[in-house]
Amino acid sequence: MDYKSLIRVIPDFPQPGISFKDITTLLKDGQAYKSAIDELAEFAKNKDIDLIAGPEARGFVVGAPLSYALGVGFVPIRKKGKLPAETIEASYDLEYGKDALAMHKDAIKPGQKVLIADDLLATGGTIQTTVELVKKLGGEIVGAAFLIELSYLKGRDKLKDIDVFSLVKY
Repeated sequence: MDYKSLIRVIPDFPQPGISFKDITTLLKDGQAYKSAIDELAEFAKNKDIDLIAGPEARGFVVGAPLSYALGVGFVPIRKKGKLPAETIEASYDLEYGKDALAMHKDAIKPGQKVLIADDLLATGGTIQTTVELVKKLGGEIVGAAFLIELSYLKGRDKLKDIDVFSLVKY
């Protein structure tokens, strides 16, 4: 399927010079959304996955249906302060400042195999932080799956030794 034709590109959003890849146009097409999740599941099906971890917010719309398709659990990775139980956190750099992601302390047991899923791989900062959280709890990263990869931003380079799969590359 030509997923790229279903992704709306919005110039100068959220700031001048950025070419935003809007997946909402793909998500509203039920056949395309199902096909995309099915292709990600095909990549992941032989990886003996226990859990899928997805960073908010669009990692939820990729990771949750993917976990359902594979019959495995889903672990939400949230912004600091958004999860109700005891958490672990990891910080990452933004263009102007820092941010932090959190995960429940009991989300992953040591040795569980985890696939990371998100809508977009850009610079790799969010995903690298997600990897750090999973590893802090003893999880084993078995791969990372994305709808879109902005290969010119070289985020894949930060994910050394991780099997990365992307449906669409820009």
